Amino acid sequence: MQKPKTLGDLKRSQYRSVGVKDEMRANLLRKLAAGETIFPGIVGFDDTVIPQIVTAILSRHNFILLGLRGQAKSRIMRSLISLLDENIPIISGCEINDDPLQPLCRSCHQRLEELGDATPLDYLQPSQRYIEKLATPDVTIADIIGDLDPIKAARGGHTLASELTIHYGLLPRANRGIFAVNELPDLAGKIQVGLFNIMQEGDVQIKGYPVRLPLDVALVFTANPEDYTARGKIITPLKDRIGSEIRTHYPATLDEGLAITAQEAWTDRKGDHEIVIPQFMREVVEAIAFEARADKRVDKRSGVSQRMPITCLENTLSSAEYRALKHREAKIVPRPSDIYAALPSLTGKLELEYEGEIRGADAVAREVIRHAMARIFKKYFDNVPLHSVVQWFELGGTLRYSPHAPSDELFHQFKKIQGLLEKTQSLGLNAKDDSALLAAGAEFILEGLYALKRLDRNEELGYHTEHRASDKPAEDPTPLEPRRRPLN
Repeated sequence: MQKPKTLGDLKRSQYRSVGVKDEMRANLLRKLAAGETIFPGIVGFDDTVIPQIVTAILSRHNFILLGLRGQAKSRIMRSLISLLDENIPIISGCEINDDPLQPLCRSCHQRLEELGDATPLDYLQPSQRYIEKLATPDVTIADIIGDLDPIKAARGGHTLASELTIHYGLLPRANRGIFAVNELPDLAGKIQVGLFNIMQEGDVQIKGYPVRLPLDVALVFTANPEDYTARGKIITPLKDRIGSEIRTHYPATLDEGLAITAQEAWTDRKGDHEIVIPQFMREVVEAIAFEARADKRVDKRSGVSQRMPITCLENTLSSAEYRALKHREAKIVPRPSDIYAALPSLTGKLELEYEGEIRGADAVAREVIRHAMARIFKKYFDNVPLHSVVQWFELGGTLRYSPHAPSDELFHQFKKIQGLLEKTQSLGLNAKDDSALLAAGAEFILEGLYALKRLDRNEELGYHTEHRASDKPAEDPTPLEPRRRPLN
């Protein structure tokens, strides 16, 4: 069907104007009735955040998303355009997207008086109806609301009191759409006053001239609760005019975190090498974020962003990619030592308490990795006997190798340790898998034993143990050799 090109065509099509909040409500109801996913790509909020957002939109509320960094607040805001109609008509050339049937600005009124039903129309796509502003302390009322433009006045022969001299700010330009403000507390108080006045009463003052602008706009804000004291606060009258306050959160389970990281991390890299990321490696990377959020040395008010496991997985994979290219290996397989190589992706995302600052970000990150390794190791090996592996070290064995050692070299070293490669079956691996996968699995077992303090590891000796088989009881009734009673 051809879209109306003039105001007359629009009237003959029996078009009816719909407010943006009513439009979003109608489209949301249609999606709910059809069983469609409301916010594709948003994981872990199905039973918590999304129902609250749905309620706010159905209530035609402006709302604010409160949450720590890395909780998908901006992504949710930008997903709201899926609730806007595909095309809406505006008066051609209008700066504030005037409805042809209900214009606001003075210039559109004049055009309608001159052209009548011949007034030309343009159409807006949903993406053109979304305006987002990152709040910073230097934002002015002119940026948000507008200002008088002396050049317009001079060229048009208007007095500065005329509405025709106004240069509109971001909020009026979001008319008939969504206006989003990221990090609301960073806005100066007087700018927040301008927001609540225009969203509630519909009038503003620009350079002392009162202008009525009953805008049709849905307002959405985000804020980090930490910002209320660290950088600013939301003024009470504005909070009172925000219909719904919705709190976001981090993934509640490891599986939810894994789904988010798998979705967001850049792991699908084009090239000649096959990329295989073992599931246990993905789980260790994800567990790092969970362990960091629980660590008393990490500032709970700042939180640990979900970007941490995303960037960590990317760095871990890149370390393995570098090794594969260096040794001309056909397959890229990350192993635990690659996670330690990804420390730069972790330390910058940890806001530390005093105790953590004393220890240092690098040391805290290494300990968090160790705890994450222990957590996932227990999942796979909690009931798997590993005495034969531990005893090899208790009898004096040591294993030291470079983190960048090729997979084949590691595989042959791991073969010397009785039962080590066979135990990788608990990770879903088998003898038919190539050396890169088996080496990754074997290193995970050694790193897990180290994390649980059943093995020691240092720069000089690599994996080893300070204990001997003769110094403590065996864990199973059939040790490799008879134990001797220690000398008095």
